[in-house]
Amino acid sequence: MGPFRIHILGCGSALPTLNHYASSQIVEIREKLFMIDCGEGTQMQLRRSKIRFTKLRAVFISHLHGDHCFGLIGMISTFGMLGRTAPLHVYAPEAFEPILQGQLDFFCKGLEFKVEFHAVDTLKNDVIYEDQSLTIETIPLEHRIPTCGFLFREKPRPRHINREMTDCYEVPLCQLNNIRNGMDWTTPEGIVIANERLTTPADPPRAYAYCSDTRYIPTLHELVAGVDTLYHESTYAEDNLSRARLYWHSTARQAATVARDAHVGKLLLGHFSARYEDETCILDEAKQVFENSWLTNEGLVFDV
Repeated sequence: MGPFRIHILGCGSALPTLNHYASSQIVEIREKLFMIDCGEGTQMQLRRSKIRFTKLRAVFISHLHGDHCFGLIGMISTFGMLGRTAPLHVYAPEAFEPILQGQLDFFCKGLEFKVEFHAVDTLKNDVIYEDQSLTIETIPLEHRIPTCGFLFREKPRPRHINREMTDCYEVPLCQLNNIRNGMDWTTPEGIVIANERLTTPADPPRAYAYCSDTRYIPTLHELVAGVDTLYHESTYAEDNLSRARLYWHSTARQAATVARDAHVGKLLLGHFSARYEDETCILDEAKQVFENSWLTNEGLVFDV
């Protein structure tokens, strides 16, 4: 199986602290790189993580609070200075397009690459990106402004060739792709060899869901059911439940409830309030509901 990893660049909330950067992640799937959110300082975190700027295909902005998008124009400007030529695709709520275009016109004249904007409807669960191996769809969330998460899902892979069996039945190399895709093999003597004898099962497709920022949604688990890894904002612990309700955020217990009800593989916690110098209480609270919970932190890499 090819790599499917989440690189944590920032996991803090809006108020800057010395502990965390603002929200940003890199999703690495089979040598393709996608960014989710781009808070202030993201490009410095890219440098520290040794992720190649030129490999980044697209940026997905969950909503238009500054801690999720203030870093984008600076990063684009740096890409220009580095001589990038490949298009950069930006997926974000529609209201961001004139803001981004104004910044590009003012700060980034003469770019040698295109910034392609794609408006996202935060109210719909839609596929917004697709290639041969992957789909990315929106997850409607509930925050103070239009917000959505993103679900990265691998497409089913072909079955694996059992070379011992294909060699035994002298299957020509030119037919192996057909065998991978489910075709039986008929020998020159007219004997049909079932595909199951010539192949082994494909690797199961993996999925990653990113949900930030949002208040607790009792039905959210239906959209992220069964994903291997779920990132769900956990700005507060239950000691600040009233603040979570006021600012349309979630507690660690609520995030863990979504993970439990969705039967996910593991839960990543993030978007921590500056009120917490130590997020151990957030982790402990989540583990009471969903044991396989993890704190994110800058520089950590999680396998999906």
